[in-house]
Amino acid sequence: MEAERHVLVVFPHPDDEAFSSSGTIKQFTQSGVPVTYLCGTLGQMGRNLGNPLFANRETLPEVRRKELLDACKVMGIEDLRMLGLHDKTLEFEDEEYLADIVHKALVELNPSLVLTFYPEHGVHPDHDAMSNAVAIAVRRLPEQDRPTVYGKAILKNSVELIGEPDVMIDIRSVAEEKLKAIKAHKSQTSGWVELMEKQLKENAPEIEDWLYRETFWTYKV
Repeated sequence: MEAERHVLVVFPHPDDEAFSSSGTIKQFTQSGVPVTYLCGTLGQMGRNLGNPLFANRETLPEVRRKELLDACKVMGIEDLRMLGLHDKTLEFEDEEYLADIVHKALVELNPSLVLTFYPEHGVHPDHDAMSNAVAIAVRRLPEQDRPTVYGKAILKNSVELIGEPDVMIDIRSVAEEKLKAIKAHKSQTSGWVELMEKQLKENAPEIEDWLYRETFWTYKV
């Protein structure tokens, strides 16, 4: 993994970072690279309320805030910025307003790398709104000051549309921490975790793609 000056992580929901890039993030923090996480919402509209239920629609935002703090502790993220936007509404926000938030962080932090979803390949409208804001914000910078942007593409036909991912990071050394980061979001991951642990125990081939390796596409801004 190349040395980075500062890494900026931009996702709309708590747990987006855990599934997509927590292994990569952990490797950066372990090596002393500062990581800042802009998390757009607290996932207020998340469909999962724990299994068995331990949250309701009123308490879920606070539950997810605590889960996010716990996940960041696992990943070594000390600079977490909760933006307070409302879940499932980012597609209706003014994209320039969202870009303003990201641009302010870019100017302040001068990161060499940004981790986010690949624009228009995030499946969820909030994913695409946040990653589009990143693209707009990065374009505002002078070309020589623009960070590299790694986008996570999760459309079923992303490879068909944009080619094979050009960044493949071996995270086997921090696989345990990635699983812990995912587990921290327990309101959203109960059921998932049990399946993952079963696959891990059986050394199923699927674990290569979710626990031992993280892949990204370099987004050409």
